[in-house]
Amino acid sequence: MTYLWLALAFVAVAAVVAVVVRRRTGLPRARPVALAFVALAVMTVVFDNLMIRAGLFTYGQAHLVGIDLGVAPVEDLSYPLAGVLLLPALWHLLGRRRRAEGER
Repeated sequence: MTYLWLALAFVAVAAVVAVVVRRRTGLPRARPVALAFVALAVMTVVFDNLMIRAGLFTYGQAHLVGIDLGVAPVEDLSYPLAGVLLLPALWHLLGRRRRAEGER
């Protein structure tokens, strides 16, 4: 299995949850999510490059797509993407449940 397939699995699950929760509850608009992704992507690229160059970890080249941002593989951006899709959806969903339980 390559890192790309693993990353796509995480992003796909997060996207499905985000779409389902958005349709049922009305999540916030896409712009804040996009801005959060840009901020996380920049930080991911910067800190991944620092950690890889410091020798804290490496990737098996046979499992990578081959597109790098500095020395960080592009697959590393999938985790911030999954996070910005999944976390607001779960926050919104769990917040609605807590408010509903508090009203009882």
